[in-house]
Amino acid sequence: MFFGWAPWEPLATHRGFTHGVVGGVLVLPPLLALLLWVLDRWQVRRGRIAQGAPPLHFGWLLALSYLGALTHPLLDLQTVYAVQLLSPFNLRWFHSDGLFIISPWLLVVLGLGVWRSRKTVQGGPALKALIAATLFIVLNVGISVQAWNAPRVDAPYANPDRIFAAPEPLWFWRRDVVWRQQGQIVHARFDPLNGGLADIGAPMPDNMADPDVQRAATATTDVRMFLAWSQMPFAKVKRLSCVVTVTFGDARFADPRLVGGFTRQVELPVQSALCPSSA
Repeated sequence: MFFGWAPWEPLATHRGFTHGVVGGVLVLPPLLALLLWVLDRWQVRRGRIAQGAPPLHFGWLLALSYLGALTHPLLDLQTVYAVQLLSPFNLRWFHSDGLFIISPWLLVVLGLGVWRSRKTVQGGPALKALIAATLFIVLNVGISVQAWNAPRVDAPYANPDRIFAAPEPLWFWRRDVVWRQQGQIVHARFDPLNGGLADIGAPMPDNMADPDVQRAATATTDVRMFLAWSQMPFAKVKRLSCVVTVTFGDARFADPRLVGGFTRQVELPVQSALCPSSA
């Protein structure tokens, strides 16, 4: 979110240009390596680097910058937050839904690998942890693919135009599934170990075609940025006297424990001859 102030939307969008192939992988690593190199040279001139410290090799620094640039968006790609891999040429969001945003299982596996490698002064345990983490991600992506296909199989009426399958943090094989079809949003649960798709909720209108919602969608910069980031937006409309209140949310994060941080609200005057202030 460092560039959230930027006037250019692909750069201001979190997980946009900075996480894409062009910005995150091709442009930013050389800039990062150059900045770190300049910082190191400056510290050397100031005498802040220990005399016996090994010299900084720009080639290795550049390689590490590229490694970080590749692994960062690759891991972000595994979550329902998604990334714009093709930004700025295409603002489509990509996601595999293979990991919870902070997977405790992945942290434990990688942490044990680092701890064991440091204790034995060998790289083998760390390498095994990386392999185990990769297999864990592949397994979870496979489960999410099953969850994506479940509404078409277990709920034959469903033909989603967008679907997400969010893993749970501890019970990693279970998914909170949400899909959109013809302006209707449906929530369900998926558990491959317990019958597949279940607890299918009633379809709820996203209200995005409502004229007042469309007015509210462009009312403030904050709302415009929220909707640019939101991938399954919905709106709740409350009309009272000569004021209409529109609350935007993202169906990916409709859990009551999360929804407070993922909403934006706009109040607008009602467009009616009975409300003089709306003229």
